[in-house]
Amino acid sequence: MTSSVPGLDKENGPPNGSDQGEVRIVGNKTETSCLTDREVCCVGPHYLRLLHTNYVGVSSGGDHCLPTEGVDELDEEEDETEQFEDDIEYLKSLDPKEWKEQDHYRVLGLRTKRVKATEAEIKKAYRQKVLKHHPDKRKAAGERVNQDDDYFTNITKAWETLGNPTARRAFDSIDPQFDNDLPTPGEIKSLGFYKAFGPVFERNEIWSENRPVPKLGNDSCSREDMEKFYSFWFNFVSWREFSYNDDEEAKTGSDRDTRKWVEKQNKVQRAKLKREEMARIRKLVDMAHEADPRVLRFRQQDKEAKQAQKAARQSAIQARKDEEERARQEALQKEAEEREQRLQAEKAALDAQKKQREALKNALRKERKALRTVCKDNNYYIEEGEDHLQWMMKVESMCDVFQVEELAELSKALKQQNKEQGKETFNAWVKKLDERLQKERKEVMESATKSATGKGKGGSSSEWTPDDLALLIKAVNLFPAGTNQRWDVVAQFINQHTTTSNERSAKEVLSKTKTLQSSDYSSIKDAANKKAYQDFEKSQKGAASVVSDEQTSQRFDSVSEQQGMGAPWTAEEQKLLEQALRTYPSTTPDRWDRIADCVPSRSKKDCQRRFKELAEIVKAKKAAQAKVAAK
Repeated sequence: MTSSVPGLDKENGPPNGSDQGEVRIVGNKTETSCLTDREVCCVGPHYLRLLHTNYVGVSSGGDHCLPTEGVDELDEEEDETEQFEDDIEYLKSLDPKEWKEQDHYRVLGLRTKRVKATEAEIKKAYRQKVLKHHPDKRKAAGERVNQDDDYFTNITKAWETLGNPTARRAFDSIDPQFDNDLPTPGEIKSLGFYKAFGPVFERNEIWSENRPVPKLGNDSCSREDMEKFYSFWFNFVSWREFSYNDDEEAKTGSDRDTRKWVEKQNKVQRAKLKREEMARIRKLVDMAHEADPRVLRFRQQDKEAKQAQKAARQSAIQARKDEEERARQEALQKEAEEREQRLQAEKAALDAQKKQREALKNALRKERKALRTVCKDNNYYIEEGEDHLQWMMKVESMCDVFQVEELAELSKALKQQNKEQGKETFNAWVKKLDERLQKERKEVMESATKSATGKGKGGSSSEWTPDDLALLIKAVNLFPAGTNQRWDVVAQFINQHTTTSNERSAKEVLSKTKTLQSSDYSSIKDAANKKAYQDFEKSQKGAASVVSDEQTSQRFDSVSEQQGMGAPWTAEEQKLLEQALRTYPSTTPDRWDRIADCVPSRSKKDCQRRFKELAEIVKAKKAAQAKVAAK
């Protein structure tokens, strides 16, 4: 192989102008027609510097100019141990005008290393390309070189791109050899998760702005490492940008507005590609996260742990509920036991009281019977021709007024005495009876008069006469609680039957009723009984007695019975009475005896009295209601 040595040809001969002939290089030898043979080494940094010195003027305006920054680096000793690929056919096929479309790594012989190539390797590859493919060297070897479209321009552009970190990053971002594909479901199923996603993450980690990049790992890695990996990729920061494909008119445009518009379009296009790239990375991470068996396993563990916690909470809640229920049941049981004990104690007390009352009642009945017997046996200590009924009434009054002890004392005294002595004793007790009745009557009348004339709560200026009080008691019994406009009806009843000119209002009647309920008027019974006896005596003697229409009828009940304060009729007793009345009509012989048998707690007289009360209540209620309705 022969070539002309630049600087030593005829056109650039020695300064003295002597004709030394043409110098030719054959292998490692330099031959001249008129000089002796001498070995010349045409390689190395000195040769490159000579080339740069002789052709800097010519090459500075052309595409074959060596970069200044590369010349200084080429001064270093060349490492001959590493050789890079030299694809001469690809180099010759390149168009210098379309240098942006070329594969810069393939031009420099770094097609396999590409983005992983270091700066030192790029410099060595470029140095080798320059030493081998420089146009002057190829001319010296006899190769025809066209300065306008020589491929050495492509080598220079490759160096300018890959030798500049910013320009290299722009080219790497759109590297046509980079695989942007994501694993398909079929690949994931056939290769397995780690073999399908591992290489993809390794390829794409070159775009990471942050270092180091965590690895995907394997099935035995810890949960912390796995979460660190996905946290890094879910927050992935990529340096990949797409300015390499920008329209060059932004720099070479004819006017400022055109350049600005082109630059704006370039920014829009770069932003769009950036969004697509980030969407691709996020899709990759989402696919991996959904298919990762570790994630599924940890999710199942979390689910089981959550279910265990929930079960534990539910067990604790259930245990607490059971404890509360147990405590509640114990409290209820204790309360029931206490209530049972209390009821038993109350029942025992009631039984004792009942027995005591029964004993007292029996004793009272016994003493009354004894008194009646001894009085009857002695003909009530009266002379022949005297009124028999009057002394019988005296005996009955004694039975009603005197206590058991007094009755026992009287009976004992009468039994031990003869008739004359007994008569004196009997008369003494009759006198005692009259004094007691008189005293009670006086107290009752004074109390009634005082309360009637007083001006206290609900008081009235008009006095209440005994007849008015009797009318009030009767009206209250006739019109029980629950009667419509009860106190108006009671007041109307009193005003209709009173012998005085005073009209009573509902408010006045209510106030007087409350006053009466707070007092004891048992002596009214004696007055009513006395008047009844007088009426009976007159009827027995045949005396004509004319009763005024305005005179109030008298009842022979006690005051407590008239006010409903005695032994009231219970619902059960009332029900039994009503059933007996329906069972035994008025045509039944001994009707009231049979009715009394149906109501064990009531006597025949009680049943008759109750029947009359109910009849009077119904009649009076209808009359009073009709009167009020007429107003």
